[in-house]
Amino acid sequence: MSNNVNICEISEDAKSTLKKFRFSKIQDTCALILKVDREKHEVFVDEKLENTTIDEVKESLPDHQPRYVILSYKREHKDGRISYPLCFVFYTPRDSHAELQMMYAGSKMGLQRCAEMSRTYEIRELEDFTEEWLLEKLGS
Repeated sequence: MSNNVNICEISEDAKSTLKKFRFSKIQDTCALILKVDREKHEVFVDEKLENTTIDEVKESLPDHQPRYVILSYKREHKDGRISYPLCFVFYTPRDSHAELQMMYAGSKMGLQRCAEMSRTYEIRELEDFTEEWLLEKLGS
């Protein structure tokens, strides 16, 4: 599929929320969970989690439906520094409906561009979404 194809539009509210999220000064792990409205063909914010953990984010994700997660992760480095890398996680369970998988996959690049995300990861199994997995993806 071409990078120019965008199956679903990003709602104005989602665009505004994404911009505020990127520039927020919250000093803990936070997440935006976005979903696709099948009828309207639109991406919107499903849930906003502040001062959260990876386990809490994982608990907010459905077992059989894809979601996009924009994560600001509070990372404590070995030398004492703290950073807040922004990550885009595309969660698409293997057993989700094929039509939904296509809608999410076809809208992913447009959402990544809108959110200005460079760190992008995909996950198929919810149990694999752990802090250890994220730290491995972020590298040292």
